[in-house]
Amino acid sequence: MSEAQVPAPVQGIVVGVDGSPLSIEALKWAARLQPTVGGPITAIAAWHIPASSAGYVSYPGIDWNPEEDAATVLQSALKEAYGDQQPEGLRALTVEGRPAQVLVRASRDATMLVVGSRGLGGFMGMLLGSVSRAVAEHASCPVMVLHAQGDEQAGESLDTQELTRS
Repeated sequence: MSEAQVPAPVQGIVVGVDGSPLSIEALKWAARLQPTVGGPITAIAAWHIPASSAGYVSYPGIDWNPEEDAATVLQSALKEAYGDQQPEGLRALTVEGRPAQVLVRASRDATMLVVGSRGLGGFMGMLLGSVSRAVAEHASCPVMVLHAQGDEQAGESLDTQELTRS
């Protein structure tokens, strides 16, 4: 699929969810911001099967449904973040597509996008993951990127000269 599919319009606060601790924090922050920002919270779990892996999904003996897995991860994250007191108007969507593309598309009509700086994939030593970096650069709305508490690298990768350049 070349373009991510997201029901339009997605208004209010969009949250990228992959089940990581930072995506659960993103859900909590969205609930804190909702009274100020307005609109509903839309929690999105995107799933994508790379072309190089597509043959394994339909391999005999493998019973795996990536959309069901994404839905399970999303529901678990919502439960962990909100318990039985989910925010009013909360929408939970699983969307086929690359996560960054899905979230950037969802940002078109959103008021704010909230993501964790690093999800479950990638290299843990990176300051920003590929999804958070892509949405910060390409989203159509303000983006809040959450870092882990006590992240020693947060804010230390730039020197003072880089921060003061115009």
